Amino acid sequence: MSAPREGGFPVAILAGGLATRMRPATERIPKALLEVAGRPFVEHQLALLRREGVGRVVLCVGFLGEMIEAAIGDGARFGLEVSYSFDGEKLLGTGGALRQALPRLGERFFVLYGDSYLEIGYAAVQAAYRRSGLPALMTVFRNEGRWDTSNVLFDGSRIVRYDKRHPTADMKFIDYGLGILNGDVLRAVRAGAFDLSDLYTALALEGRLAGYEATRRFYEIGTPSGLAEADSHLRGQSQP
Repeated sequence: MSAPREGGFPVAILAGGLATRMRPATERIPKALLEVAGRPFVEHQLALLRREGVGRVVLCVGFLGEMIEAAIGDGARFGLEVSYSFDGEKLLGTGGALRQALPRLGERFFVLYGDSYLEIGYAAVQAAYRRSGLPALMTVFRNEGRWDTSNVLFDGSRIVRYDKRHPTADMKFIDYGLGILNGDVLRAVRAGAFDLSDLYTALALEGRLAGYEATRRFYEIGTPSGLAEADSHLRGQSQP
């Protein structure tokens, strides 16, 4: 197990959604606790983060979030410091949840989607963010429509355009599921519910969104087929 990296950013995991595509399984259990390769999915995420030298994690939770807190606790058994930021009575969306969690996160932090398993070097991503001098960074993967609809135009250093709702043919990359944000970009958005993807879109148009190309494919549990692939991959990892 790696020691936490000195100066390493904390990681916010966005785990507050309703996971409608995974119903009926997610009507009584949050997506983060779906069983994958014999363990709740979030446990795989936390183990991976620990291996990457992460020391502190904030779980942004909403629907059935109390179940996640009961299952994971303070993170000590994973060698991590884990805390929780709850949406409250009304779901805040991915952006609103991060804005609410800022007091726990500090000024710069990673953002990881709660249904993504990403084998990438966190230290290298953080170094690229620092070199860029920009307030935000998105990791991308050359997807070319293979696993999902490509939605990013990337010039090798910056995200030129990102549009999840209206992708264009010149977009060969996809949002990989990991980013870095400066808290100021969230404070600039009015309090309330909003989508992180809309913030990314605006930052790209302003020339303020750096990019980093991941080289290993992503795994996700947002769909039944994605969960099956993630399960197979993680079971293979555990073999001698």
